[in-house]
Amino acid sequence: MLGLLKRIIFCLRNNIYNKSKVSVFSKYINQKNIIMGRNVTVGDGTVLFPIREYAGVNFNASIEVSDDVYIGHHTQLHCIGSLRIGNGSVISDYVYISDVAHGLSPVAGLIMSQPLETKGPVEIGRNCFIGYGVAVMPGVTLGDGCVVAARAVVTKSFPPYSMLVGNPARMIKRFDFQEKSWIAA
Repeated sequence: MLGLLKRIIFCLRNNIYNKSKVSVFSKYINQKNIIMGRNVTVGDGTVLFPIREYAGVNFNASIEVSDDVYIGHHTQLHCIGSLRIGNGSVISDYVYISDVAHGLSPVAGLIMSQPLETKGPVEIGRNCFIGYGVAVMPGVTLGDGCVVAARAVVTKSFPPYSMLVGNPARMIKRFDFQEKSWIAA
């Protein structure tokens, strides 16, 4: 009953429309900084965490999920700046998308005590497919229609209609609208 109440409150605060399916078994931390569109599905165990404060530093973080987006089970979305997912995109299970990193200086003390930093916002374009277990790192923009294969680690931005594989991710195909097919890059 408490889970259902939490879901209703979250939906009302964020103007989530009736067609959205937001799992009560997921975590929505700092809910006022999460914007959800219509017809969004969020799977069990997923965490949406726009970080507003860490180690005494305040951030203006926001996660924006557009209309008709599917976010699978056990996905992690974290940011201290901006993380946006475009209309119609599919984010598979166990995906990690973040604009956040800890400081890693060997002379600055414990890693968890070092300030958070970012290399820029993360933006996933419209109608993208992000495969199982993918990691999308800070500062990455994926253009509309990108396809990212399972377990890829995306460390840089790619243009629209790119097919990506590997660690670090690389483009292997691009969609050719004249041929109406994916062709080798």
